Amino acid sequence: MLDDLKDYLSYISLMKKLSNNTVINYQKDLENYLLYLKENNKNSFESIDVRFIDNYLQYLRKKGLSSRSIARHITAIREFHKYLLREKKITKNILDDVENVKQSKYLPTILKDEEIDKILDIDLDNAFKYRDKAMLELMYGSGLRVSELVNLTLYSIDMENDIILIEGKGNKERIVPLNPYAKEAVNNYLKVRNTLVKKKYANVDKLFLNNHGNGISRQGFNFILKNILEEKQIKTHATPHTLRHTFATDLLNNGADLKSIQELLGHSDIATTSIYTHVVNNKLKEDYIKYNARKEE
Repeated sequence: MLDDLKDYLSYISLMKKLSNNTVINYQKDLENYLLYLKENNKNSFESIDVRFIDNYLQYLRKKGLSSRSIARHITAIREFHKYLLREKKITKNILDDVENVKQSKYLPTILKDEEIDKILDIDLDNAFKYRDKAMLELMYGSGLRVSELVNLTLYSIDMENDIILIEGKGNKERIVPLNPYAKEAVNNYLKVRNTLVKKKYANVDKLFLNNHGNGISRQGFNFILKNILEEKQIKTHATPHTLRHTFATDLLNNGADLKSIQELLGHSDIATTSIYTHVVNNKLKEDYIKYNARKEE
């Protein structure tokens, strides 16, 4: 059974070309699934029935997993069993008879205008600060995922046409505009980038470099953002993805249509993008209650 899992992970990585993060998440979820099978003396996938899957989902709930996490587990197991069926390891995908978990509506955290202004207000007194400014302007100004940001190369940005070529999830490419603020920040950073180049990594073409002269990592950017939030005394719990959420919500607030935002974010399904309409509607309700002139006396 473990060999089947290894084969499946190779399949979704090499053949389906899913992102590394997706493969890692599938691996974690499916390893937990196989462990549960082992603990319950299930030695073949063919011996699993719907009742057993229901028991497993109940087990996940008792462990405190959210409906969102459980839904992700179901997806991973269903896709795995679909693969097993295709490879004739089983005769039926019993996950076809398992309903999806209804997820609670998740509203992303959004930064206020003044918080964004504070984050982007960086004293440019060394090359690292120029780098941080450029990264943050790109994250907020173009709605990039952190993985997309750290994978940018010196050839990803077309300064003449003000566009960025991005490699998104599943190696899907998209083009997004480069706004004037981000363009200026990137230009300023490029003037000092050579001071960050180390002999060992002299040929690295990643746009953003760390203190070792190599391409900056996701963890590196997370650390930088965390320090900036602490330095600016911003209390909102923000992650790199919060900048992307804020980008999308600001566009919607300023009249952009949902389809355009979907394309800019690289969402394959517009239903994913529609979550931002709920954020905007909530804000409208709050403003209505706060500023409605007709109040009880």
